Amino acid sequence: MQHLGFIFDWDGVVIDSHAQHEESWGLLFDELGRDMPEDFFKRTFGMRNQQIIPEWFDFVDASDLETIARLGGRKEELYRDILRRDGLQALPGVHDLLEELQNLGIPAAVGSSTPRVNIDFVMDMIGLSGMFTASVTAEDVTAGKPDPQVFLKAAEGIQREPKNCIVFEDAYVGIEAGKRAGMKVVGVATTHPRHTLTDADVALPNLDGVTVSSLLGALGIQR
Repeated sequence: MQHLGFIFDWDGVVIDSHAQHEESWGLLFDELGRDMPEDFFKRTFGMRNQQIIPEWFDFVDASDLETIARLGGRKEELYRDILRRDGLQALPGVHDLLEELQNLGIPAAVGSSTPRVNIDFVMDMIGLSGMFTASVTAEDVTAGKPDPQVFLKAAEGIQREPKNCIVFEDAYVGIEAGKRAGMKVVGVATTHPRHTLTDADVALPNLDGVTVSSLLGALGIQR
């Protein structure tokens, strides 16, 4: 198993702060004096702010990188304020699976569209600091999911071949990115119903009780 690597999307896999993200986007729209479209969050979840803002804020041009960065930074400030107010926990099974990976010497990485400051903030909050060998975040890529770049960089970060990596994803664009990277993909039904995650190799309700052995068996990987 020493050739294997595990790559985790962040929000919806390690944590579930969908509600806090949606609230922070709503607050940003409010600050700008605009109404958030009803389907905004569903259609944008899993994408980078750099993709979302020029598409959904009609006064922002895609070439206006300064305004995109400013609005994206403000949205993430609002998000962290909400987390400070509400607190947060890792999703069921996450701690146990990461501890097992450490004990087995299998490296784990984060591959996420989330800004690094948010990931570092939450890792400290929920006690996961030091459990990932590498983290690839929004700032580390030039193309967001469904482009596979984030997962390919994560594989480099843990020194594993893409074909030997297992990706955990909850978003459709993330599942597509993992498959395009040539990796096995485990769909986690946090954001979407389990029966809709048909493009994943395996779909699970969550990671509670999941072990390395059970995963490899479900994926048909020889130990």
